[in-house]
Amino acid sequence: MDSPPKVCVITGAAHGIGAATAHLMSIRSGMNLVLSDQDKEGADALMHQLNTARPRSCIALGTDVSDPKQMSQLMRAAYDRFDRLDILINNAGVGPKKLAKTADTDLDDWNRVVGVNQSGVYYGMKYAIPYMLEQGGGIIVNVASLAGLKSAPNNISFAASKHAVVGMTKTTALEYGRSNIRINAVCPGYAETQYLDQLHATKPQLKERLLKATPLGRFASVDEIADTIYWLCSDQAAFITGETLKIDGGISL
Repeated sequence: MDSPPKVCVITGAAHGIGAATAHLMSIRSGMNLVLSDQDKEGADALMHQLNTARPRSCIALGTDVSDPKQMSQLMRAAYDRFDRLDILINNAGVGPKKLAKTADTDLDDWNRVVGVNQSGVYYGMKYAIPYMLEQGGGIIVNVASLAGLKSAPNNISFAASKHAVVGMTKTTALEYGRSNIRINAVCPGYAETQYLDQLHATKPQLKERLLKATPLGRFASVDEIADTIYWLCSDQAAFITGETLKIDGGISL
């Protein structure tokens, strides 16, 4: 008897890296997907697109990842719909509305960024892992950032939250490795995403400087980030856990 399709939950799935990852998981691997995003209309549009190719393989939910109750409900909905939960991609993330030095950082901005980027990843793992333990294993990929490995001047909330993602990834991977749950993080440099557009809008000259500083001479596409996430979820990465994989075109060099 063929094994049932794996079930993958993706937060921040409506756009960018999340949407690109959803396409790979659905079309290339035939997984069933739970698409989560605060932009419910965007998640619904992607759901309809993927369900056209593979009927009833995908559901969409509007979720605020900074709300633990909604994250618990998200994992429960995945299990109720598909009877399993194999993979979690903690992708949802935001940047500050305004770049500023530490003493000038707006407190509401700080709480918003940390709530989504840090607490959202924690809630995802907290509420997904019990289902994975019950079925004997699972895979989690947390989308961190190069800002989780180095300084990010004028962007303390983002740097703090992404450093936290790296630390949580390593800690949780150690805790659950013997339970057959692999947990890794990807640390993109600068990719063609809404966040890069936001940086450009805030400081137009910054985008050009970043491009010049990247040895490969370009920014990553969202598909390149999604490919790496997909690989970490595959059998080819079956002996990898607790890692933080840079995808930065060499800019960290």
